[in-house]
Amino acid sequence: MSQSYDDLISEALSRVREIFPWDLHDRLNSQNEVFLIDVRERSEFAALHIPNSINVPRGILEQSCEWNYDDTLPELARSREQDIVVICRSGKRSVLAADVMLKMGFTKVISLKLGVKGWNDSEFPIQDGDGKPLNPDQGDDLLAPHLRKEQRAPNSLG
Repeated sequence: MSQSYDDLISEALSRVREIFPWDLHDRLNSQNEVFLIDVRERSEFAALHIPNSINVPRGILEQSCEWNYDDTLPELARSREQDIVVICRSGKRSVLAADVMLKMGFTKVISLKLGVKGWNDSEFPIQDGDGKPLNPDQGDDLLAPHLRKEQRAPNSLG
Protein backbone atom coordinates (compact mmCIF):
# COMPACT_ATOMS: atom_id res chain seq x y z
CA MET A 1 0.00 0.00 0.00
CA SER A 2 1.41 3.38 -0.94
CA GLN A 3 1.57 6.27 1.49
CA SER A 4 1.22 9.99 0.87
CA TYR A 5 3.72 12.55 2.12
CA ASP A 6 1.38 13.43 5.00
CA ASP A 7 1.02 9.71 5.83
CA LEU A 8 4.80 9.42 6.10
CA ILE A 9 4.91 12.44 8.39
CA SER A 10 2.10 11.10 10.59
CA GLU A 11 3.91 7.78 10.92
CA ALA A 12 7.20 9.49 11.79
CA LEU A 13 5.41 11.62 14.41
CA SER A 14 4.64 8.43 16.32
CA ARG A 15 8.40 8.28 17.03
CA VAL A 16 9.61 11.90 16.83
CA ARG A 17 9.22 14.50 19.57
CA GLU A 18 8.60 18.13 18.61
CA ILE A 19 9.35 21.46 20.23
CA PHE A 20 7.47 24.71 19.60
CA PRO A 21 9.44 27.79 18.50
CA TRP A 22 8.80 29.67 21.77
CA ASP A 23 10.02 26.69 23.82
CA LEU A 24 13.17 26.45 21.69
CA HIS A 25 13.71 30.19 22.06
CA ASP A 26 13.48 29.87 25.86
CA ARG A 27 15.81 26.89 25.81
CA LEU A 28 18.40 28.73 23.70
CA ASN A 29 18.21 31.73 26.05
CA SER A 30 18.80 29.51 29.09
CA GLN A 31 22.27 28.63 27.76
CA ASN A 32 21.39 24.99 27.16
CA GLU A 33 23.64 23.53 24.49
CA VAL A 34 21.49 22.67 21.48
CA PHE A 35 22.76 21.73 18.03
CA LEU A 36 20.48 23.33 15.40
CA ILE A 37 20.36 21.47 12.06
CA ASP A 38 18.46 23.09 9.18
CA VAL A 39 17.62 20.48 6.54
CA ARG A 40 16.28 22.86 3.90
CA GLU A 41 18.05 23.29 0.57
CA ARG A 42 21.11 25.54 0.48
CA SER A 43 19.24 28.32 -1.35
CA GLU A 44 16.48 28.30 1.26
CA PHE A 45 19.02 28.47 4.08
CA ALA A 46 20.94 31.30 2.36
CA ALA A 47 17.73 33.33 2.07
CA LEU A 48 17.04 33.13 5.79
CA HIS A 49 17.72 30.93 8.79
CA ILE A 50 17.78 30.83 12.56
CA PRO A 51 21.07 32.21 13.93
CA ASN A 52 23.62 29.56 14.94
CA SER A 53 21.96 26.83 12.88
CA ILE A 54 23.96 24.84 10.37
CA ASN A 55 22.71 23.75 6.99
CA VAL A 56 22.61 20.03 6.26
CA PRO A 57 20.31 19.63 3.25
CA ARG A 58 17.96 16.67 3.53
CA GLY A 59 19.52 15.01 0.50
CA ILE A 60 22.90 14.59 2.22
CA LEU A 61 21.75 14.18 5.82
CA GLU A 62 22.55 10.49 6.22
CA GLN A 63 26.07 10.86 4.82
CA SER A 64 26.64 14.00 6.93
CA CYS A 65 25.81 11.99 10.06
CA GLU A 66 28.35 9.24 9.34
CA TRP A 67 32.15 9.14 9.20
CA ASN A 68 34.09 8.42 6.00
CA TYR A 69 31.89 10.18 3.43
CA ASP A 70 32.54 13.27 1.32
CA ASP A 71 29.60 14.96 3.07
CA THR A 72 30.59 13.96 6.64
CA LEU A 73 30.22 16.80 9.13
CA PRO A 74 32.49 15.82 12.03
CA GLU A 75 30.57 17.99 14.52
CA LEU A 76 27.38 16.12 13.56
CA ALA A 77 28.90 12.63 13.30
CA ARG A 78 30.20 12.91 16.87
CA SER A 79 26.93 14.30 18.30
CA ARG A 80 24.81 11.16 18.75
CA GLU A 81 24.24 11.95 22.45
CA GLN A 82 23.87 15.74 22.06
CA ASP A 83 20.57 17.64 22.07
CA ILE A 84 19.72 18.28 18.42
CA VAL A 85 16.80 20.26 16.99
CA VAL A 86 16.06 19.66 13.31
CA ILE A 87 14.59 22.60 11.39
CA CYS A 88 12.85 23.07 8.04
CA ARG A 89 10.37 25.57 6.60
CA SER A 90 7.13 24.27 8.15
CA GLY A 91 8.09 21.33 10.36
CA LYS A 92 7.43 18.46 7.95
CA ARG A 93 10.82 17.71 6.39
CA SER A 94 12.35 18.09 9.83
CA VAL A 95 10.07 15.35 11.24
CA LEU A 96 11.22 12.95 8.51
CA ALA A 97 14.86 13.94 9.02
CA ALA A 98 14.62 13.55 12.81
CA ASP A 99 13.05 10.12 12.31
CA VAL A 100 15.99 9.02 10.16
CA MET A 101 18.46 10.38 12.70
CA LEU A 102 16.73 8.44 15.50
CA LYS A 103 17.04 5.29 13.38
CA MET A 104 20.74 6.10 12.95
CA GLY A 105 21.30 6.18 16.71
CA PHE A 106 20.93 9.85 17.58
CA THR A 107 19.24 9.73 20.98
CA LYS A 108 18.25 13.35 21.68
CA VAL A 109 16.93 14.59 18.35
CA ILE A 110 13.64 16.52 18.06
CA SER A 111 11.89 18.48 15.33
CA LEU A 112 10.98 22.18 15.39
CA LYS A 113 7.18 22.20 15.13
CA LEU A 114 6.03 24.89 12.67
CA GLY A 115 9.61 25.22 11.39
CA VAL A 116 11.43 28.42 10.60
CA LYS A 117 8.06 29.84 9.49
CA GLY A 118 6.71 29.44 13.04
CA TRP A 119 9.95 30.88 14.40
CA ASN A 120 9.58 33.92 12.14
CA ASP A 121 5.86 34.26 12.95
CA SER A 122 6.86 34.42 16.62
CA GLU A 123 9.20 37.29 15.66
CA PHE A 124 12.33 35.58 16.94
CA PRO A 125 15.66 36.52 15.31
CA ILE A 126 16.34 35.37 11.76
CA GLN A 127 19.18 36.26 9.44
CA ASP A 128 20.22 35.99 5.83
CA GLY A 129 23.15 34.02 4.44
CA ASP A 130 25.54 36.85 5.28
CA GLY A 131 24.43 36.93 8.91
CA LYS A 132 22.47 40.17 8.48
CA PRO A 133 19.31 40.31 10.61
CA LEU A 134 15.99 40.24 8.76
CA ASN A 135 12.70 41.58 10.05
CA PRO A 136 9.61 39.35 10.27
CA ASP A 137 8.00 40.95 7.18
CA GLN A 138 11.07 40.11 5.10
CA GLY A 139 10.89 36.60 6.51
CA ASP A 140 7.22 36.30 5.56
CA ASP A 141 8.03 37.24 1.97
CA LEU A 142 10.89 34.75 1.74
CA LEU A 143 8.89 31.94 3.37
CA ALA A 144 5.68 32.36 1.35
CA PRO A 145 4.78 29.35 -0.81
CA HIS A 146 5.41 29.79 -4.51
CA LEU A 147 3.22 27.11 -6.06
CA ARG A 148 2.75 27.37 -9.79
CA LYS A 149 -0.63 26.49 -11.27
CA GLU A 150 0.61 23.16 -12.61
CA GLN A 151 1.80 22.14 -9.12
CA ARG A 152 -1.69 22.25 -7.68
CA ALA A 153 -3.84 19.12 -7.46
CA PRO A 154 -6.06 18.75 -10.54
CA ASN A 155 -9.25 19.14 -8.51
CA SER A 156 -8.08 22.53 -7.20
CA LEU A 157 -7.23 24.13 -10.57
CA GLY A 158 -10.82 25.34 -11.04
